[in-house]
Amino acid sequence: MTYEQIIYDVDDGVATITLNRPERLNAFSEVMLREWADAIRVSQSRDDVRAVVVTGSGRGFCAGGDMKDASQGYGIVGRQPVAERRNSLRNSVHHVPRALLQLDKPYIGAINGAAVGAGMDMASMCDIRYASQAAKFAMSYVRVGLIPGDAGCYFLPRILGVSRALELIWTGETFDADRALEWGYVSRVCAPDALLDETREFALRLAKGPAVAMQLAKRLVYRSLEVDLNAALDLAQSAMIVAQSTEDAVEGPKAFTEKREPNFQGR
Repeated sequence: MTYEQIIYDVDDGVATITLNRPERLNAFSEVMLREWADAIRVSQSRDDVRAVVVTGSGRGFCAGGDMKDASQGYGIVGRQPVAERRNSLRNSVHHVPRALLQLDKPYIGAINGAAVGAGMDMASMCDIRYASQAAKFAMSYVRVGLIPGDAGCYFLPRILGVSRALELIWTGETFDADRALEWGYVSRVCAPDALLDETREFALRLAKGPAVAMQLAKRLVYRSLEVDLNAALDLAQSAMIVAQSTEDAVEGPKAFTEKREPNFQGR
């Protein structure tokens, strides 16, 4: 696919997805959503991609759905009859979280600016979030009479807990990067001009790790949120057998005994 509204590049095992509608604070269109989901699927299929970073161009990370389109009765949030709207989210914004269901590689957000409404939902889908000091967050759906439609009600309580998630969803309160760090929503706050470098440094560290073990661990963490302890232990047993069969599981102990850094090959 040729991308028009995102930029996609791969370097040293790290894929970077850059949302590229800076004039709209990277509010997404249907074109952007299709391209974003495609870039995630491509990242999953490429063996040379070990980690994925998502960020925005310009001053915003993602301003959610394009309200200019919605106010005119079309776009992601339109005024079509109910029967026509029944699959409107499934066929548009839901492409991204559904693609992420298949991504077992680290998915790291470099939140460079405003992440509001569905843009905050998109940030919440990241495994780990780094934020610029200029970042702002808001579950702003309530301000336009809507509910989180892009799995915000799924992801946010798992990150912040039910009470905090409901407070943010009900009020639409805007909070800054320091508050996000205090609450544990982001892992690190960076100077604006250092955000991408610091995020990429972290992604490169992950990209050099034992890819199979890391991917299995990601699957295990998310599956364990949905099952009881016995099922989680059974899943861990199955994953461990796979991890133990890899070349990296031989290289790791060998490097430890030889007092050197391991050279993991991801197999």
